[in-house]
Amino acid sequence: MKHIFPLLAVMMMSAYNCEAAQTARTYNAADTSAVRIVGRTDRTSDGSVSFDWSGTYAETKLNGRALSLRAGDTGKSYFDVFVDGRHYRKFKVASADTVITVADKLPRGIHEISIRKCTEGRTGTTTFREFILPSGGSMTAGQPRGRHIEFIGNSLSAGYGTDSNDPRAPFTAETENCNLAYSTIIPRYFDADYTIIAHSGRGAVRNYGDTVRISRAAMRHRFMQTFDENPAVKWTFDSYRPDLVIINLGANDFSTEPHPYHSEFVNAYCEIIDSVRAKYGQDTKVLSVMPYAIAIEQEPMFADIMQRQADKPTYFMRMPVDYLNWDSDRGANWHPNYQGQKKMAMLLIPYIATITGWDFPTKPVE
Repeated sequence: MKHIFPLLAVMMMSAYNCEAAQTARTYNAADTSAVRIVGRTDRTSDGSVSFDWSGTYAETKLNGRALSLRAGDTGKSYFDVFVDGRHYRKFKVASADTVITVADKLPRGIHEISIRKCTEGRTGTTTFREFILPSGGSMTAGQPRGRHIEFIGNSLSAGYGTDSNDPRAPFTAETENCNLAYSTIIPRYFDADYTIIAHSGRGAVRNYGDTVRISRAAMRHRFMQTFDENPAVKWTFDSYRPDLVIINLGANDFSTEPHPYHSEFVNAYCEIIDSVRAKYGQDTKVLSVMPYAIAIEQEPMFADIMQRQADKPTYFMRMPVDYLNWDSDRGANWHPNYQGQKKMAMLLIPYIATITGWDFPTKPVE
């Protein structure tokens, strides 16, 4: 008789494990009825979804208590998880294939889950393979927000150094976080979907530190690509149509010698705007942001760009040179930290409301 209770316990545990295994559920990452992935992605026949641009995000409504993700990466990419609108955790994908706990031990019921890429393409290309519900339940894809903003930019748009408060710190993937950049703060304020086409150190025509005036892989080229780091795969431009495209380029073009000629910069910048309108429609609104790092002698170039685009809905805003404090608004490598990025967003938000006609609600910019 003394062995009955241990035997009973083993039988009950075995039954529990069997039940847990039976209630687990798996979805392919490409299942659009279960999850909505926003951004430039490559979907394969096995149900996987690959991407590398900053800010690409997956959203779902989870009816359950836990969610895991089977994913891989060519390098090291970081993601923020938001549950019911609040930051829940951060995780890293740094191997070919691994199962990651996205959320666990949630209260019973339906939860809005958002998984957002923090890092840019140069840190790695990520592949989402499967979403796993260990304790059962279901996933349902949410609906588009009805507004969409696309950003074409460099390190400021990619969130370089935003998760740091040390301007002397070098770049690391750990402190790059576009979820703390103006390129996501602004869409959150307007409750808009967004895409970020950005790469640190890249310009419209010339990249940082290049030995020539016209670079081979500048943003005018990368805008046409599905992947930041793979020029062979061209984007189809049929997944979304933004209401507004914000271009924030120029700082890297003129950061070091040799500078591009006036005509070279104007032609390349206008090539980007023309590509935007050729792919999204001639009536697409474009906001050209002149970076604070641009010297006053480059301002006539932006005036010429606006003149050449005068017959289309093209807008211009010059960022003030001194809007950031050197002691409190700088992150890694002297780039804006979260506070500096919020200031940038707060400067742009009123003008965006004017351009688009969107509501300008009284609420925190965060």
